[in-house]
Amino acid sequence: MINFVELDRVAALETLRLVRGAADAAGADGNETWDRPTPCAGWSLLDLLGHMTAQNHGFAAAARGEGGLPAHWRVPDIAADPARAYGESVAALIVPFVEAGGCEQEFVLPGPGRTLPGRVAVSFHFLDLVVHAWDLARTLALEVRLPDSVWEAALRVARRVPTDGRTRGPGALFAPVRSTFAQVTPLTETLALLGRSPHWSPEVSDDQ
Repeated sequence: MINFVELDRVAALETLRLVRGAADAAGADGNETWDRPTPCAGWSLLDLLGHMTAQNHGFAAAARGEGGLPAHWRVPDIAADPARAYGESVAALIVPFVEAGGCEQEFVLPGPGRTLPGRVAVSFHFLDLVVHAWDLARTLALEVRLPDSVWEAALRVARRVPTDGRTRGPGALFAPVRSTFAQVTPLTETLALLGRSPHWSPEVSDDQ
């Protein structure tokens, strides 16, 4: 059985490494880094980090049995120090996941009927983190450092994401699935299943 708690920790630490790289770049360019476009259509880097910070706090609350409180899922204002705010959200997440994420304890997530076993909820958070790690790396023109085992596990979860209109398209949780034309790897298939182009770059940000 895949240990999604441990894989989630690996992905969280990689996102933290990339966010610290963004903070270093922001210190050199007068904070223009936070305004860069990302593979998430319509989101700047700051918007993406706000979402990731909120998700970390929300899932941490769900692991503690408090996921039904909307306040835990609200996107905070992190503009004053995005890297610090994100780092604090990662720190808040790891212990609750270790304590509850690998069991059948139910996590309450936003939306009607979104009550899931902990191991399933953690797998969803893991997929979100892995793909956003790629988003961060592409935005910053860096390499994402995740082992093949992480991408293989992410692909297994991505294949379970519904493809109907309720979950895909503008305003939905995911972009429509993309076709894959080049050599297919766990990384490229995962990206395609979640509506991303592996060729995306800030200079060609309309290729999403």
